[in-house]
Amino acid sequence: MHTDARDLPNGQLLEGDVCIVGAGAAGIAAALSFIGSGKRVLLLEGGGFDLEGDVQGLYRGEIVGRPYYPLEASRLHYFGGTTGHWGGYCAPLDAIDFATRPWVSHSGWPISRESLDRYYEQAHPVLDLGPYRYDTAYWQGEDARRELLPLDRRVVEEKLWQFSAPTRFGSKFRQRLVDAADVHLFTHANVVSVHANSDLSAVQHVTIRHFDGREQTARARQFVLACSTMQNVRLLLASNAQAPAGLGNLYDQVGRYFMEHLEMPAGTLALTRPQSLQLYAYDFGVTKVRAELRLSDTTQADLGVLNATVALESPSAQGEELSTFELEPPASVEQFRRETRDSLTAEMKAEGRDYNAAMVRANPLFTLVVRQEQAPNPASRVTLSRERDALQVPRARFDWQFTQLDKRTMRLLYATLGREFGRLGIGRVQLRDWLIEDDNTWPAVVSGGWHDMGATRMHASPRHGVVDADCKVHGLANLYLAGAGVFSTAGAANPTLTIVALALRLAEHLRTRL
Repeated sequence: MHTDARDLPNGQLLEGDVCIVGAGAAGIAAALSFIGSGKRVLLLEGGGFDLEGDVQGLYRGEIVGRPYYPLEASRLHYFGGTTGHWGGYCAPLDAIDFATRPWVSHSGWPISRESLDRYYEQAHPVLDLGPYRYDTAYWQGEDARRELLPLDRRVVEEKLWQFSAPTRFGSKFRQRLVDAADVHLFTHANVVSVHANSDLSAVQHVTIRHFDGREQTARARQFVLACSTMQNVRLLLASNAQAPAGLGNLYDQVGRYFMEHLEMPAGTLALTRPQSLQLYAYDFGVTKVRAELRLSDTTQADLGVLNATVALESPSAQGEELSTFELEPPASVEQFRRETRDSLTAEMKAEGRDYNAAMVRANPLFTLVVRQEQAPNPASRVTLSRERDALQVPRARFDWQFTQLDKRTMRLLYATLGREFGRLGIGRVQLRDWLIEDDNTWPAVVSGGWHDMGATRMHASPRHGVVDADCKVHGLANLYLAGAGVFSTAGAANPTLTIVALALRLAEHLRTRL
């Protein structure tokens, strides 16, 4: 069922068993789980079925820390959310990501990787992925071209990615939700505040507001905020009529520990003899699975570093100036990959060859693009700006910060790869100049993966996190959060698969409670 909330009269009350705020990957995945359940679900989406400038403008915010992408461009505010422009990269988090690592402050989840496996598997068809298999032996099969690099896997090993089409939730699931009898989708229903009972132990209702000032109220037994990492923070902090610091923020945890993936070229690999690289190759829209390189869990522990992977990207031109990225950063890593792929494809065609053939048996320079988690850092945070949006909600104020462990990890990752390739006599790795020094200095521009994570992190204690192991906000009996904001650590995997898996897990929990 669908209603454009702009057509509702001022003051109308909407009622359901579950109210889900936000219809992106997390909100839609959770709502789909209730189809046929007999429970009435309200799915409130602030945008419509297409992008609209005034709605997208609500996401504009203030950046006061390290330079970052414009906040209004980093997330899409319409039905389907940011799946409208994601790249389709999917991989589960590693077991080490959930562990408490003594060398990583604030690490550890209150759940294990094993507890998520069945939800990861359930998420695969939602994202149009292949079988839930991420072992190299399965994907190598009988194809001799898919042989692995001759590395010591006690030191360096492969991590596999599968690639979604990528699935656009807005187009794939629109009709199914519109036709559902027990899910009522309201578009143009921007929630501006969450209201609790008098003792702040449970949520009673949320307020929807329109650009013309009209309002509606949504009441339910259970509430799920699935508005994206920054917007969930913003909504909790702005709901401060009863609790001055905002809901769920008794210990000043809401907004802290914001994490991104550091995704950038930081070195070059020169192969000294040809290697079979098909399993490591990537061609947008064609590749279904790809291997990247990571330090083994043992090596990470021995070096005291974070989790990260390195991709072997399209061959670079001989004599590349290694500081180019610092001076002319690409708009995104996806743009970087697309431009290098397109350039290589043109060269291959001119020489009567093709892209994949070049990656199978080649002897060029490769750009090494890192995808690395950030150390959980309470100083990296989202707060409220003094400026308000068109609906009179304070905008987000974003202070992105790094730690010395972030840079140390990247430096030791590349150095370890260099030693391993050198030991084998198959290649040499050159680091970017800025990465050589063991300090916390960075280029003027550092590329993120457009992955907002943390800031409402999962932890057993309200003194160190915002939600518990069930994604329930500490201290509020019926308020839950969905999305990458609940990640305790970021891992090296792109977040969408884990977002959907956690949303399916949360929906199962709510169905049990109801």
